[in-house]
Amino acid sequence: MTDTNKPELPDQLSINPRSKFYVEEVFEHEIGVTLNGKERFDVEEYCISESWIKVAAPKALDRRGQPLLIKVKGTVDVFYK
Repeated sequence: MTDTNKPELPDQLSINPRSKFYVEEVFEHEIGVTLNGKERFDVEEYCISESWIKVAAPKALDRRGQPLLIKVKGTVDVFYK
């Protein structure tokens, strides 16, 4: 039961508009990401083929004031809610 109006989910996607992996059309719909069978709500970026997600570090910032991203590896599944 998929909606044909939704674009196909890319292999790699980022929520940061400055990233080259940002796709605005995908964010018009709500998506979900699971890592090792558990749904994650704090995902900043994912890559299905390389099996990783990136989540923001709690307090650390990079030199541009953006949160540092931590790479977590595992089985990644992405879906529309």
